[in-house]
Amino acid sequence: MNETGNQPERLQKAMARMGIASRRHAENLILQGLVKVNGTVVTQPGVKVTSGDKIEVQGQKKIPSDKEESVYILLNKPAGVICSVTDPQKRKTVTDLIRNEIQERLYPVGRLDYDTSGILLLTNDGDLTYRLTHPRYGVEKTYQAWITGDISPQALKLLREGVPLEDGLTSPAKILSVWKHNKGNNLSVVEISIHEGRNRQVRRMFDKTGYPVCYLKRIAFGPIKLEGEMKPGEFRRLTKSEIASLKKAVGLKPKEWGEES
Repeated sequence: MNETGNQPERLQKAMARMGIASRRHAENLILQGLVKVNGTVVTQPGVKVTSGDKIEVQGQKKIPSDKEESVYILLNKPAGVICSVTDPQKRKTVTDLIRNEIQERLYPVGRLDYDTSGILLLTNDGDLTYRLTHPRYGVEKTYQAWITGDISPQALKLLREGVPLEDGLTSPAKILSVWKHNKGNNLSVVEISIHEGRNRQVRRMFDKTGYPVCYLKRIAFGPIKLEGEMKPGEFRRLTKSEIASLKKAVGLKPKEWGEES
């Protein structure tokens, strides 16, 4: 079940490693009474499990296994698709887009807003998901934000220094470039990188500067970039070198993920 064979490990860690959820999300599921171990509801994240235990989350049984293959998918998420495994409102989800070709149960790495398009990673590698989404590891996400008019130097300065939002001051953003969309309209494009992952953060940052976003696209997640030839809704498996670059970005060493040095 883990690196030490059949030794016990904390339930939330096992759930993260299996790709069920990040550790933080797993803890919330446990505290809400939505997780069972061997048929018994568990409400304490500190409970330990081994490879013989059956974990049931919201009615779906999972058995911890070292043999479960890790799968890594890059999806060009279209706008109008929800970044979730299921949706009570029956809207199309990102997993609906890959369901016909990918048999493994995968989970989105972080979130992309319903109205935002661009790069989204999906995997069942819980340890990598945890690190990619935890602020401590500072993985940058790069966006192209379309706005109306020419953004002012004062607005750019605010973005670079930190924007005061209702949930606190944002970390400084990197402004990579600014250009006019084309001569036929009054749109400008601001390419911006952040390493936080608050809800609708980029849109709220631009709202605060007085330049609401008309269209938002994520073009990079850490070292992984969205290729121009990928159409919205298309996806592919990450290459070995891309997977290695992601794991390197969050401090996972070769011996920790089964590759030779």
